[in-house]
Amino acid sequence: MPFYQDSVSNDAAFSALEEAPPQTLRDRLRERSKPLILHPAIFISAFMLIGLLFALQQWIEMRIWYPQAPISILIVCGAWMLQYFVWGVFCWSLWFWLGPRLRKLNWKYLVFRLLPVSIMMSFCVEVALVTFFPQFPRSERHIPYLKRLNFEFTSEFLENLAVFWSAFLVFRMLGYYEDARLKERALSQLSVELAQAQMQALRMQVNPHFLFNTMNGISSLMHSNVDAADEMLEQLSSMLRITLERGSAQLITLREEIEFIEMYLSLQDRRFSGRIHQRISIEPQLHDALVPTMILQPLVENAFVHGFSKIAGEGKLEIQAIGRNRRLRITVRNDGAGLRNLDEHGRLTSGTGLNNIRNRLQLLFDQEQSLNIRETTPNVVQVDLSFPLKYSDVPEKILFEYGPA
Repeated sequence: MPFYQDSVSNDAAFSALEEAPPQTLRDRLRERSKPLILHPAIFISAFMLIGLLFALQQWIEMRIWYPQAPISILIVCGAWMLQYFVWGVFCWSLWFWLGPRLRKLNWKYLVFRLLPVSIMMSFCVEVALVTFFPQFPRSERHIPYLKRLNFEFTSEFLENLAVFWSAFLVFRMLGYYEDARLKERALSQLSVELAQAQMQALRMQVNPHFLFNTMNGISSLMHSNVDAADEMLEQLSSMLRITLERGSAQLITLREEIEFIEMYLSLQDRRFSGRIHQRISIEPQLHDALVPTMILQPLVENAFVHGFSKIAGEGKLEIQAIGRNRRLRITVRNDGAGLRNLDEHGRLTSGTGLNNIRNRLQLLFDQEQSLNIRETTPNVVQVDLSFPLKYSDVPEKILFEYGPA
């Protein structure tokens, strides 16, 4: 609409989403038909229903005050419904062209643009009424067209203005509502992006920690077993390639995580000369379950660094995954030196790996997750992870970038 552009062309407050016009008339119609009450058929029907209620009210009053007058209820209803049909079409057209931008119109625009439009529209409504219902029964005698038009316009002027400006206020409030929804959606998207950034930072924290500890192990073998150190270096290279291929994945299948852990255990087996006995038990239906990437590696690494490296004899490491009541429970159990540096809540006061896991679980599953570490028997440490059981039934790109729905 031409009279709109002068008012908002300098308004830089609108977002790009609001500024971008719909590509087609159908797109604009679909956009302006939300919420459902603003669908043109529903909106105009609601206006006509209001007209019908006014018509019934007037017909009852006329029957009471003029019982002998030949009053047709069809004519009364038709006249009122025609008026409100025209108003409904006009008001919805106003919303169609201006939409939520109505909230940005200043008082000068309202007084010098919309007020004359509302007066002109009031006149047009009365023209339609007098044209289609020339003998509206306010009087039994014939009244000339212009005289009756003047009578109808002046008598219903305030009512017509009330209809127009009431619709305008409704549209303006809807505009503010859509603004609030846009801001809420933007804040929600921002929080999601922030959570993704935090998880990515935690991922970046795990990889150097894992690499540093593994390189230390390789370094310690360089002076005693060069061949073993060389093979460990090759295995480390393969593991790093896998981590790079996963990219920014936050969730992977349990099968992929176990394959990575098996490579890590093979690497550590050379360092510890086969004295660590390993047992992995995964229920068959859980291989496609989703788990946070590299969620087990820090736990297994802690078993070697804080457990097996402190003892001279053999050790035992067990990894178990079970699914119960739509939850996945993963247990890592090892013997060795037991727990050290616990606080009053039974948590380690130091350790990048456990803190990292706890933070990632919190970001991914909020309150639906748990991480517990305890000594089941002297010098036997058990870590239990629990979170919702979900499967990789979404496209890989979505899974890797955003996690499951």
